[in-house]
Amino acid sequence: MAGSRGRWARVAGRARSYIALMKLRVVELLLVSTVPVMLLAERGMPSWWLIVVTLVAGTLSAGSANTINCYVDRDIDQLMGRTRRRPLVQEVVTPAQALRFGIVLGIVSTLMFGLLVNWISAALSVGAIAFYVFVYTLGLKRRSPSNIVIGGAAGCFPVLIGWSAVTGTVGWPAVLLFAVVFFWTPPHFWALAIRFKDDYAAAGVPMLPVVATVEVVTRRIVAYSYLMVAVSLAVGPVADIGLVYTVPAVILGVWFIAEAHRMAGRARRGEDVKPMRLFHMSITYLTLLFAALAAASLL
Repeated sequence: MAGSRGRWARVAGRARSYIALMKLRVVELLLVSTVPVMLLAERGMPSWWLIVVTLVAGTLSAGSANTINCYVDRDIDQLMGRTRRRPLVQEVVTPAQALRFGIVLGIVSTLMFGLLVNWISAALSVGAIAFYVFVYTLGLKRRSPSNIVIGGAAGCFPVLIGWSAVTGTVGWPAVLLFAVVFFWTPPHFWALAIRFKDDYAAAGVPMLPVVATVEVVTRRIVAYSYLMVAVSLAVGPVADIGLVYTVPAVILGVWFIAEAHRMAGRARRGEDVKPMRLFHMSITYLTLLFAALAAASLL
C-alpha cells in the first residue's frame, strides 16, 4: 500500500511539472479574451460544445508555445529569480521530454481545432505557436528591445481564434480587438520588466527597462496606453454594440491612462514608479473590458 501511494505521488508530481511547463496562469489571461469574442461573433451564446472545444484546444495551443519557450530558455531561466523554479531548471523534466511534450500539445490542439472547430482556427493556432517560438523566443527576445512589442502579437491570436471558431472568418471587430491586446501588451509587460530589470540584465535579455531609463520606459507606456484606449473605443461603433460596452471602455481607459501618467510622473521626479500597480491594473483592465464586451454581446 505504501509503495502504491509512493508511485501515485511520483506520478502526480511529474504531472504537476508538465502542467507547470504550460504556464497556465498566463494561458488563463489569454483565454479571458476568447469567450467574449465568441459571444460577439455569435451575437449571443454559441453552443457550449463549441466554447468548450475552443477553450481546451486554445489551452493546449498556448501550453505548447509556453512549453517550447521553456525548452529554449532553460539556460537563462536558471539566471533569473522568478524562473529558477521551473521544471527544466530544477531538472524534474529533461529537455527532450519537454520538447516532445510541447510538440505533442501543438499537434493535439491543431487536430482539435481542425476536426472539431474549423481549419481556419487551426491555422491561426499554428500561427500563434510559430510566432511565439520563432519570432519572439528565438528571433527577438535576446536580440531586440522591441521583443515584447512585436513578439507580443502571439498573445493576441486567441481573439482571432475565438471569432473564427464561430464564423469561420476573421472580421474587423476581431482585428480591432487583436489591436487592443497588441497595444495592451507593452504596458503590461514593461511594468513587470521594470520590477525584474535586474533579472533580465543578469540573463542578458535586452528588455526595454534594461537598455533604457525608467523615464523613457514610462513615456512609452503612456503612449501605448493611449493607442490601446483609442482602439478599444473604436470597437463599439465598428462592432455596433453600443453604450453597454462603450461606457465601461471609456471609464476603464481613463483609469488606465491616469495610472500610466502617474507612473511617468513618479519617474520624472526620481521616485519609485511602483510598476506592479500598473501590472496588476492591466490585468483587471483587460478582464473588465472583455467582460463589458460579453455583456454587450448578450443584450
